[in-house]
Amino acid sequence: MSDRMSGLSVSLQQTMAALTLAGAALIAPAALAADFHPITADARGKLITLTGHDLTIEDVVAVARHGAQVRYSPEAIQRAADGYDLRAEAGAEDIPVYGLNRGGGALREVQVKRAEVMQLSFARTGAREGVLPEIADEDLIRALLVIRANSVPFEASGAEFMQLLVELLNKRVTPVMYSRGTLGEGDLFLTSNFLATMVGRGDAHYQGVRMGAAEALKRAGLKPLATGIGGGTSNAYADALAALLVADGKQLLEWADLIHAMDKLGMNSSVTPLAPLVQEKRPFKWVAWDAARLMDMLRGSYLFEDDPKRILQDPESMRASYIRQGSAWQAWAALRDNVLVQINSGEQNPVVLLDASPGDSWELSTPQFMKYYVKGGPLSHGRHGYVISTANWDPYPMTNEIEAFSTAIANMAAAIAQRIERFSERGPTAFFTGIKPADVLTPEQLRLSPTMLEPYFAFMDVWAEIQNDAHSVTAEGNAADVGVADIEAYSRLKAVRARQVVDLTMQLLGYDLLTATYWLDVRKAQDPKRSFARAPTAAWTAFRKVLPWQQEVDSRPDLPYGAVAYEFLKQTPAASFYSAGPPMPATDGQLMTISTRTTK
Repeated sequence: MSDRMSGLSVSLQQTMAALTLAGAALIAPAALAADFHPITADARGKLITLTGHDLTIEDVVAVARHGAQVRYSPEAIQRAADGYDLRAEAGAEDIPVYGLNRGGGALREVQVKRAEVMQLSFARTGAREGVLPEIADEDLIRALLVIRANSVPFEASGAEFMQLLVELLNKRVTPVMYSRGTLGEGDLFLTSNFLATMVGRGDAHYQGVRMGAAEALKRAGLKPLATGIGGGTSNAYADALAALLVADGKQLLEWADLIHAMDKLGMNSSVTPLAPLVQEKRPFKWVAWDAARLMDMLRGSYLFEDDPKRILQDPESMRASYIRQGSAWQAWAALRDNVLVQINSGEQNPVVLLDASPGDSWELSTPQFMKYYVKGGPLSHGRHGYVISTANWDPYPMTNEIEAFSTAIANMAAAIAQRIERFSERGPTAFFTGIKPADVLTPEQLRLSPTMLEPYFAFMDVWAEIQNDAHSVTAEGNAADVGVADIEAYSRLKAVRARQVVDLTMQLLGYDLLTATYWLDVRKAQDPKRSFARAPTAAWTAFRKVLPWQQEVDSRPDLPYGAVAYEFLKQTPAASFYSAGPPMPATDGQLMTISTRTTK
């Protein structure tokens, strides 16, 4: 190479180095940061005790969204410590243990030496794992942390790790975490993200304010982990998405029932399809329950009075909505039951079976199982058991139920979209409603009412997106890690899409609420003596405080009416207007029958 070319090469290298440094400055963590949505910690006085066995969806919501405090039961701490000791004894007895004296993944047959210093070093790199964007919602990260904390007692873990994990929640040190980079068979990258915070690396939010993780721990009065990292990977991210899906799905379905009742009042509908004796002819219990809810909401309304102008049969979307809503409730209950098992389970690999003996079950005494039997010694304080490999990290059947719920909501939403359109004035006659608003309202009342120019464009656009997001994710099996990791659940993708379906359907219900309340006012103008029953009247009255029936257009907020209605539904639970009604059907749950000798 000539001197000239060499000089150019050096110059180019210097230029590239300068550009690299400039690029690094531009791509600072703050430049990639998402708009963070902090929680309102209005339940700090509530205390949730984690046992590993009885965490509820309501508990998750209280911690994740309202800042409830968390602690472990003494039994849970002891169980994890005993598991830690038994695993250490397994290593001392030269029993092959995945992740302890054997490598991970494709290295599972390679002997290794597990050292705490290596674990801490690995944790310090965790902030570099994951795929953008960052998780923007503090409640989702906190849901992940509390679910992960609840699973630790099933593992081998030390008290320092467990205590710091709950203190992250209690002091609101929320790790910066990345939303992508998991295929659903253990959320490895996300586990790495919060482990990095626990050793003071990467960024975190303290009380909703972003800063370095080390500074966040310092302000909270916490110290980074100094000893080994407890526990392993888990599906806590997917579990958190699913738990919040259950919570939000319930609020959606409660509103769907109440707004359907309001729609029937607005259309002057026939209530005959809801009768209990009709349900007995096709006795699906969840459908019959939803019909009973609607009948109870409508009881005492004018729909049970004779009206010669009431048509014989409503459109199918109005008549059959309770069937689709009852079916959605059924899918919701199945998902709820699966999530409850999932968040109160041990899904780690390997699993510690403390105090299990060869005589407990026939297979435990076979040569294959006896290879993993820990006789007990000084490190386990004489206690025995097994440390064996599992496949408990595969998140089925929960992942199937996530998609089943999405499908059920989409089927319900199809009826909602059509119900809204059946109130339309687009046809030459008011076939289903019997009247048009102009038949009973004065021109001035029409002018001052909250009407939309072309509501069809708005709600059908929302419906089109629901249709797209509700499609099932194609099942995959792609070999990775030398063929060891060769199936994928894609539970993150499925749960994210399901949550989007729920949110979009709540937006669709916002347009349904606009329509229903508009027609309640029309029906009241038609006959002021009409009764709409207690719950529909209460919801209608509350919404009219937000979006008045009669108001000058220039005095109304410059916001889409659909957005006003959506925000009202999000901030105001339907249960605040209707909380009683027939009891929800019992389910058989998802728990297997456990033998009298329960391995710990």
